[in-house]
Amino acid sequence: MRVFVTGASGWVGSAVVAELIGAGHSVVGLARSDANAEKLAAAGAEVHRGSLEDPDSLKRGAAAADGVIHCAFIHDFSKMVENSAIDRRAIDAMGETLSGSGRPLIATSGVGLLRPGEVATEEMTRGPEPHFPRVSEAAALAFAPLGVRAMAIRLAPTVHGNGDHGFVPRLVAIAREKGSAGYVGEGLNRWPAVHRLDAARLYRLALEKGAAGAQYHAVAEEGVSFKDIAAVIGKRLGVPVVRVAPGKAAEQFGWFAMFAGMDMPASSAITRKGLGWSPTELGLLADLDQPYYFG
Repeated sequence: MRVFVTGASGWVGSAVVAELIGAGHSVVGLARSDANAEKLAAAGAEVHRGSLEDPDSLKRGAAAADGVIHCAFIHDFSKMVENSAIDRRAIDAMGETLSGSGRPLIATSGVGLLRPGEVATEEMTRGPEPHFPRVSEAAALAFAPLGVRAMAIRLAPTVHGNGDHGFVPRLVAIAREKGSAGYVGEGLNRWPAVHRLDAARLYRLALEKGAAGAQYHAVAEEGVSFKDIAAVIGKRLGVPVVRVAPGKAAEQFGWFAMFAGMDMPASSAITRKGLGWSPTELGLLADLDQPYYFG
């Protein structure tokens, strides 16, 4: 298949590009900058210049493809509502182009905040919570009744691997700054996790055989306790692992305090059964124990 990929030079998107090309698909990657265009060309992808804020470029990319994988998002938490609106317009542009064709449109979402404190499953739907303004999932799935094989992949909040620049490296940096690796309360709150390469395989499987209207979970581990994460960080940095009272979380973690205390386990049983997905890469704790997280 000829696949149009947005966010093709990003952390997840670049792994998706490599997975698709390795499986024999051809990839057209969206690139906003010369640097990203060079990365895509070096990876063996065709370059399509444009951006999320240029709907016409997205329409052209989708029109010339057999399917679309949408990994891009403007990750600026201070402008989440504005960036979510840009995301909706981008998905609408591609979805309208694909309408009536039966071609796949895969959007990226997340399991975080889906049902805090409960094990989130693929069957759970996301309501219009004011604290979760991102609309990629609902925007894409709205095209399923319009002749698009629209799907959503919900990523675990921790997509780890060599080169990770997400939540876990931030925890390492905080531990370095504070001289201790902290956890909130008893540290039993759980974070689901998935290796970047396992997530990329799931995108490919969804592209090849996913069902319209489906919500798939890129979750290899249902929930790793925050205390266990802190223990690996403390061991690697040679700093004490400390309990942080909930009321003192902001002193240890700053703006990250809300995330540090979240309990958000998630299952991928339906995804594994439906797509035959079986994660094979390192788990979060084993991966975190590698030197590249502490270089």
